[in-house]
Amino acid sequence: MKERIFLSSPHMSDEGYEMQYLQEAFDTNWIAPLGENVNGFERELAEKVGSKAAAALSSGTAAIHLALKAAGVGEGDIVFCPTLTFSATANPIIYQNAIPVFIDSDYETWNMSPKALEEAFEKYPEVKAVLVVHLYGLSADMDKIMKICKKHNVAVIEDAAESLGTYYKGKHTGTFGDYGIFSFNGNKIITTSGGGMLVSNNEERIAKARFWATQSRDQARHYQHSELGFNYRMSNVVAGIGRGQLKVLDKRVEKKKHIFEFYRRELSHLDGVKFMPNNEWNEPNFWLTTMTLSGKIRPLNLMDALEEENIESRPVWKPMHIQPYFEKYDFVGTYVAEKLFEDGICLPSDTKMTDSELQRVCDIIKSLWGRNV
Repeated sequence: MKERIFLSSPHMSDEGYEMQYLQEAFDTNWIAPLGENVNGFERELAEKVGSKAAAALSSGTAAIHLALKAAGVGEGDIVFCPTLTFSATANPIIYQNAIPVFIDSDYETWNMSPKALEEAFEKYPEVKAVLVVHLYGLSADMDKIMKICKKHNVAVIEDAAESLGTYYKGKHTGTFGDYGIFSFNGNKIITTSGGGMLVSNNEERIAKARFWATQSRDQARHYQHSELGFNYRMSNVVAGIGRGQLKVLDKRVEKKKHIFEFYRRELSHLDGVKFMPNNEWNEPNFWLTTMTLSGKIRPLNLMDALEEENIESRPVWKPMHIQPYFEKYDFVGTYVAEKLFEDGICLPSDTKMTDSELQRVCDIIKSLWGRNV
């Protein structure tokens, strides 16, 4: 069996930054629940992306949940959400007993279509919040989206789980809306094994989110709880890994870009191949290199051929509005997201891949075209 090539696996720093912070946590016995690594990770990530405050949490999903809560989303409220995303974006809407309305993508960004968003506001003027996703490290068209949302005076939450290190017109994604969230799951561009971060310029709301995330424990000598709380805080050990990983974020972005350019150079001439969009105002982190296929060879053909050679690839996210759990909720758009799902594939984009491994993937793909399956 040939050595496995992963889609995107954890990549610790060569310099051992993570171990330095972990050792400090062990030496000081600050293993859990909080400690200097948590404080430092919050401070350093906020500085990196240009936000005033951050709360380190157990997952990106927890960060979205608390962002919705901080934005005042509650039972019966409507929240606009992109349909082309992972379920972790939509699930917290249900946690708050709110109602998701799914918004279509556009081909220009693969993200929330401003045109469909406008149509959704016409249909549902009483909206509590808009969730925007920066899919695969590609920035949504934030100028247009923010203009629409400001016109309707609605809270904006950016799901930047996949886009840490991505810029929109020179500014980090996750910092345009009222709240931004990042994920450090094992497959993300930097990882803490699991974890997330909520950022905002509203320091008071971030402090409140930390309170909720720590079981809403009141400041009293005894255990007293005046509000519903959650066990959402990040541990000091996990945060130590994050501090070390943050030091190599720029290197990871550079390698992800190299991977994308390698694939594009080797494969863009193939019939029916079209790579994910890269607009002039967008500086992606290229978290996963994705492409669409419009010829005789379909994504499943390609995934099967790669899997036979022990190489991992994935379909593009299946839209929420055609998921069994979410199909009962409304959808606004022209089904662009469904077409991207049908035609799309995510290529292995692991930052530990060598050029010879990238060439191995490309040769398998090109041979498939040669066989004209």
